[in-house]
Amino acid sequence: MSRKQVRIAIAGVGGCASSVVQGHFYYNQWKGKGNPPGVMNWDLGGYTPCDIVPVAAFDVDRRKIGKDITEAIFEGPNCAYRYDAEIKPLGVEVMMGPVLDGVADYMMDYFQPSDAKPVDVGKILIETGADVLCNFLPAGSHDATRYYADQAIKVAKIGFVNGMPEYIAKDPEYRKAAEENNVPIIGDDVKSQLGGTILHRAFVDCLVSRGITVSKTYQLNYAGNTDFKNMAFGPRGQLKHESKAAGISAFLPETVACSVAGAIVENMGDRKSTVFFFEGVNYGGAPLSLKAYLEVEDSPNFAGTIAEAVRYAKIARDRGIGGVLEAPSAFLMKNPVRQISDKEAVGMLREFVAGTLSA
Repeated sequence: MSRKQVRIAIAGVGGCASSVVQGHFYYNQWKGKGNPPGVMNWDLGGYTPCDIVPVAAFDVDRRKIGKDITEAIFEGPNCAYRYDAEIKPLGVEVMMGPVLDGVADYMMDYFQPSDAKPVDVGKILIETGADVLCNFLPAGSHDATRYYADQAIKVAKIGFVNGMPEYIAKDPEYRKAAEENNVPIIGDDVKSQLGGTILHRAFVDCLVSRGITVSKTYQLNYAGNTDFKNMAFGPRGQLKHESKAAGISAFLPETVACSVAGAIVENMGDRKSTVFFFEGVNYGGAPLSLKAYLEVEDSPNFAGTIAEAVRYAKIARDRGIGGVLEAPSAFLMKNPVRQISDKEAVGMLREFVAGTLSA
């Protein structure tokens, strides 16, 4: 008996897409005992990571256009970690999407835009029977993100997971469109499985609960993938840093100064390092500081969250629930419509899966 599928379309076949696609094979080929490692929730509403199936993909790089997605994910400039899995063709051709503002001028040395004619994305989404479109475009792709959101929400009328720091879930127009078309949105800007935002918030919760008066905190991130190259210059990087800072500051006292910055280190590839720093006082006003360090493979860390998000979107679609999904957005995204503590959001997600909470 064949299982139900979570049929996903992908906009932006970069490192994050690579980790999502490889995950399809890794979890379907798992032979160990018990549930496979590295998953927040193995079964969500009857869907496991094995059921996440790519059915459509869009990009603009000539090295990827026309190739099966399983081949395209290993083309330059992708540098994502390779899973221990046998990758086989899926019969999903990477199609040309509109460039719009998806490629910054200073990224032309890394991306190679094709001159092929863009396809009708909405039509492809309908023809492939996609349940959810995932936005993995580079930070700062304002117009391109909205194009894909329009094709998913208004044309194909399917779910939209906005993994990047462009406001879709927080945009009143798109919230209204999602409600009118009865399609789910999860956004905005992915909070990685164990990344800087979720860990920073955990440190804040621990310090505050122990009575530490925090005076300032900062976070430094560095890696060598195209995400960091894209953010190295101008407003695109600032947008990402502001999104991350907002996800942290929402749980800090207003008097605490919070700074987030990043840098590109070319030879790190997809390996990402994060430094956390806190300064404050404890009992008697005695000075205290905390410094911590996290190192992860960036794209798999992103994919671990996407594997949850697309299944929550599919559950909502199965149940005829449209609009912004509040609990999944709060737990999985840096900039949801409403910031909710991670502990509270987990409880809401359990109710959502059980069917006792609508969204």
